Amino acid sequence: MGFFQDTTNKEVNNSLWVEKYRPQKLEEYVGNEHLKQKVNDYLQSGDIPHLLFFGKAGTGKTTLAKLIVNSIDCDHIIINASDENTVDTVRNKVKGFASTVGFKDLKVIILDEFDYMAPNAQAILRNLMETFSKHCRFILTCNYVEKVISPIRSRTQEFQIVPPTRKDVAVQISQILGKEGVKFQPKDLVPIIDSSYPDIRKVINTCQLGTHKGELKIDTKSVIEGDLKTKLIEIFVSKDEMRNKFMKIRKTVADSRTQDFTDLYSHFYEKVDEYAEGNTANVILALSDRQYKDALVVDKEIQFMALMIELLNLLK
Repeated sequence: MGFFQDTTNKEVNNSLWVEKYRPQKLEEYVGNEHLKQKVNDYLQSGDIPHLLFFGKAGTGKTTLAKLIVNSIDCDHIIINASDENTVDTVRNKVKGFASTVGFKDLKVIILDEFDYMAPNAQAILRNLMETFSKHCRFILTCNYVEKVISPIRSRTQEFQIVPPTRKDVAVQISQILGKEGVKFQPKDLVPIIDSSYPDIRKVINTCQLGTHKGELKIDTKSVIEGDLKTKLIEIFVSKDEMRNKFMKIRKTVADSRTQDFTDLYSHFYEKVDEYAEGNTANVILALSDRQYKDALVVDKEIQFMALMIELLNLLK
């Protein structure tokens, strides 16, 4: 399944379940067997290409990247591009690490959440990949591979991380809850998995946060609201035509049966850089206007859907 394996027999001292049950060796990585075999072939040959892992959040991309560097004799650095995504990051931090003399013959640079990296920074990175190719490899992870520029993609081996089935996730989280001595009802896992799938990491975090005094207690309403936020942003960043986006948004909102959209306005503001694509100012103005009007109308859902239409028109 890519993400979880029983590591309780190892010296793992971490209160976070996602770390406690994270695989420590490549052979412990469960799922994506074709990819696992390919990676193992690279390791056995000693010839690792630049790699690009893409797929949904929480499905094990970063875990696999870390397992690779832990399996070879190399110096490595991990940079989270959601926090460090500018030209300065590439010119200073990436180039600085790649160009200095290390203790090992090989250097590996992991750029996590690479789809957050600005296009001009990606263009500079392309040149660095060629300049330091003799002794440096790059492993990139991202959710949205279409946000990676073509020159980067053509210089990497791309692999999609396939998520496990909902049934497999249920088995995994049940095992973790059992090992932690948590009492739970199998039916309680359904809304948690449905709201987070295929983000296994989120499933585990939700269960840990919902565990009190050895028992799983979940606020179903909060779980559903969190799922709505995630799904709406995913629809906005998808490549669907505008009409299809609107139909999906309308169905998603209707199915959620939510009556309070206050948190959704805030969420769309907090995530504006993920979906606005250069039209941030106009999107924020639209959010402000609709949020103000929300307090004055009776039917909150109609008002929110009017905002969705306005944003879709701004971003088409």
